[in-house]
Amino acid sequence: MKVLGLIGGISWVSTVDYYTQINKGINEKLGGLNYAECIVYSFNFQEIKNNNDTNDWDSTLEMVVSASKKLEQSGAKGIVLCANTMHFIADKIQERINIPLIHIATATALEVKKKGIKKVALLGTKFTMDYDFFKSKLSEQGIETIIPQNESDKEFVHDTIFNELGRGIITQETKARYLDIIGELKNSGAEGFIAGCTEIPLVVKESDLDIPYFDTAFIHAKAAVEFAVSEENK
Repeated sequence: MKVLGLIGGISWVSTVDYYTQINKGINEKLGGLNYAECIVYSFNFQEIKNNNDTNDWDSTLEMVVSASKKLEQSGAKGIVLCANTMHFIADKIQERINIPLIHIATATALEVKKKGIKKVALLGTKFTMDYDFFKSKLSEQGIETIIPQNESDKEFVHDTIFNELGRGIITQETKARYLDIIGELKNSGAEGFIAGCTEIPLVVKESDLDIPYFDTAFIHAKAAVEFAVSEENK
């Protein structure tokens, strides 16, 4: 089994889900008492948030590259960034390490394509919604992405990710607003919904929607499992 290097703390809430899903996935594949061999590097999220607020991605890049190299030196054979937004710098990280970085958007795009979906709604931080690092992976598979056109809706999603969901705070009011926003995107032609932040599944569940639901954290964890056990299948 290949050792996975998990970069978490962005936020710790979703990192717990990654650790759980990856271990469950390994056990489903290999049975018995087989679980993931992994090393976790967990950031102080406030430091990352401070960089985000000032658009200082260079500092964040250096932090994450340093963490990735430490994981590589400790025996990790693949890197898992346990957050969507952090994939804005994924390609730059990959250029500076010698092991694969398992990309969340690539894995998600392949899952959306399997469903035959051509237009999909995406919610996440403003970075994920506005920048191209996630949407470009979908576009490569012939999939159109739609996001809220109302700035107040985008601000609401972004703010609740950091100020509520990232702290483990879940309210019915927030859930209702998310469902209203997703409903508007569905009315605009979305055939499926991507939970493009690893905290969104805390508030919006697959059972809440009547269109295909793509939980990026679950999909990413599944891709990490496939990577980890790939040698077992040869």
